[in-house]
Amino acid sequence: MAAKKVIAICQSGGDFVTDKDGNLSYCGGDAYAIDIDQQTLLSDFKSEIAEMFSCNADTLSLKYFLPGNKKTLITISKDKDLQRMVNFLGDSVSADVYVISEETAARNTSNMPASRSSRTTVSEAVVPVSEQLGIIDVPVDTSIAFDQMDTKPDHEIPMCSVFPSSSHDKHQKAAQQWENTITGVDQRFNSFSEFREALHKYSIAHGFAYRYKKNDSHRVTVKCKSQGCPWRIYASRLATTQLICIKKMNTDHTCEGAAVKAGYRATRGWVGSIIKEKLKVSPNYKPKDIADDIKREYGIQLNYSQAWRAKEIAREQLQGSYKEAYNQLPYFCEKIKETNPGSVATFATKEDSSFHRFFVSFHASISGFQQGCRPLLFLDSTPLNSKYQGDLLSATAADGDDGIFPVAFAVVDAETSENWHWFLLELKSVVSLTQPITFVADFQNGLKESLADVFDKCYHCFCLRHLAEKLNKDVKGQFSHEARRFLINDFYSAAYAPKLEEFQRSAANIKSISPDAYDWVVQSGPEHWANAFNLGARYNHMTSNFGQQFYSWVSEAHELPITQMIDALRGKMMETIYSRRVESNQWVTRLTPSKEEKLQQETENARSLQVLLSHGSTFEVRGDSVDTVDIDHWNCSCKGWQLTGLPCCHAIAVFECIARSSYDYCSRYFTVESYRLTYAESINPVPNVDRPLAISGGESSQAVAGVTVTPPPTKRPPGRPKLKSAETIDIIKRQLQCSKCKGLGHNKKTCKDPNVVLELPGGY
Repeated sequence: MAAKKVIAICQSGGDFVTDKDGNLSYCGGDAYAIDIDQQTLLSDFKSEIAEMFSCNADTLSLKYFLPGNKKTLITISKDKDLQRMVNFLGDSVSADVYVISEETAARNTSNMPASRSSRTTVSEAVVPVSEQLGIIDVPVDTSIAFDQMDTKPDHEIPMCSVFPSSSHDKHQKAAQQWENTITGVDQRFNSFSEFREALHKYSIAHGFAYRYKKNDSHRVTVKCKSQGCPWRIYASRLATTQLICIKKMNTDHTCEGAAVKAGYRATRGWVGSIIKEKLKVSPNYKPKDIADDIKREYGIQLNYSQAWRAKEIAREQLQGSYKEAYNQLPYFCEKIKETNPGSVATFATKEDSSFHRFFVSFHASISGFQQGCRPLLFLDSTPLNSKYQGDLLSATAADGDDGIFPVAFAVVDAETSENWHWFLLELKSVVSLTQPITFVADFQNGLKESLADVFDKCYHCFCLRHLAEKLNKDVKGQFSHEARRFLINDFYSAAYAPKLEEFQRSAANIKSISPDAYDWVVQSGPEHWANAFNLGARYNHMTSNFGQQFYSWVSEAHELPITQMIDALRGKMMETIYSRRVESNQWVTRLTPSKEEKLQQETENARSLQVLLSHGSTFEVRGDSVDTVDIDHWNCSCKGWQLTGLPCCHAIAVFECIARSSYDYCSRYFTVESYRLTYAESINPVPNVDRPLAISGGESSQAVAGVTVTPPPTKRPPGRPKLKSAETIDIIKRQLQCSKCKGLGHNKKTCKDPNVVLELPGGY
């Protein structure tokens, strides 16, 4: 004799509510159905429940009601308790089992009377047919099915979740719009996918479960999941057309149709089509919010990964295929050069035709840098947390008002020495100037060698942020939190010190803390980062992350397909150039606003200074200190004039004394005239970025360049993407220090030093 089978409807996440008669009812939460019999072990039962509800099996408590008694809950604590529940069900085919975790047990304690001993003889209340579980199956459509899709012949798919009947009506209201997606015989569809989607929505609206008996490219036969129910539908291709037509349909349900509680296997394609419009309005629609909305509106429970995949599908429906975007790069490069003459746009693939790197510099950026910007470039990178990963390398300049001016950028498969060298070669072709360029950049990833190799005459100023991070990393574990804080502060003081004696004073402070740290500083090449030594004109810009605004644009667009991401950055640059050009046309000062303000501040400070003529163009200026100013060589012993490009207060005091204009001694790059030259050219739109297949002569994008580009063979790593730190190390996280052995990285409770004796209270 076959073992008796019972459907255990396991409910969790809700609350017990007590009515005026003291009866308990369970409201809210999720539900799953599990087949059990007399041989089912409690440990296996709990493990399956824990997997469904994503919780720890050891923390679960299982309870149920006696028949006719809704006031007392019975606990299932061992295998015999589970067998008793099955044995005493009688003819019932289902049982309500309430799953309570340790986290919710305390919350529900006030609403639940204490459970009786599990040894009590029990029998389970019969659950009405209208509250039995139904399972819906998803069409085997590879474009929308989840990776975990079952491949059994009848295409039966495990359910996702079930909801109590108390919330069924509310969810049905949300799906009423789908009640007539299937109207009956002779209804036509453009494809089987369209028919399957309509059937899926129809079943949700009417609350029944179904399975496929036939499901191929010629015909689809579907029946109700409930055994003995006559509901059927048959659709096939309409002869001599591509249309799909419903040929037969039995609309009768003997399984109480809409009264059945159904658990739906929500496909990512179906959810994607539901959330598509909302995602268009709210691009930052979070997977958690998607799951909450689908549960509230349609009664379907999604886990985080399902909601995340659905968002990816919806995004591709809105923005186009990520994969196809790489294949559109040849066409995209041609369109950039066609719509923006003088621009440079190039790409490269690997031997297997997979994407390697892409470089672009628009003509407006090239012209603006050469005509109006200082010969100063900041090199930096930022990770792309898109489907195929990669990094964005950028070269940004500073305009006359110290605003960011992107000159060139590249998308590469990874930040490597080879890719940086290639980027610099491409950059050299667009920024050729007669005077040397000063680069503020990292010294790692091969940049130190590549800059010296590609640019014959240039100054490489090490990024102070990267240096400080490396110093902190190298000394971590050797010094306490306080010691490292002093080291980093003294390191910054040494870098910003304009005079040699001030640099030496800060270096001596470092040496007093650690001779090793002092040696590290000396060997790091101070001539590349300290103001007291550096020969390049970096205008007191010490870090390479100057272009934070540009990187914020990247963070807003990095989830787009590659061509659309690049075009989104182009659009931001286009708008910025236009708005700054319009804004600068209203300026009436000789210098840009920020430089005008600084000049006026220095002029105010100069009023208290005394000027003495020394020799020819050299003057002595007295105030809190005594400084020497050489106006012919634009030089002051305080180094402020040389470092910033604006006259310091000592120089301005001299100009006031000899009746000369301070404006004549300001760097030309700070004038409104140079600023307007920077933004004189415009970046033009690149039309049809998302639809670049139709071109003249009917050729495809592949035919333009004669090459196929496939996505890079990269995968997004698990977990939340790590954001690249863009701030300097101002505060160092405190490190644990043991109060017994004084070692770092642990406390006295975890100290393993056998030579340290624990002090006992009371002096014992």
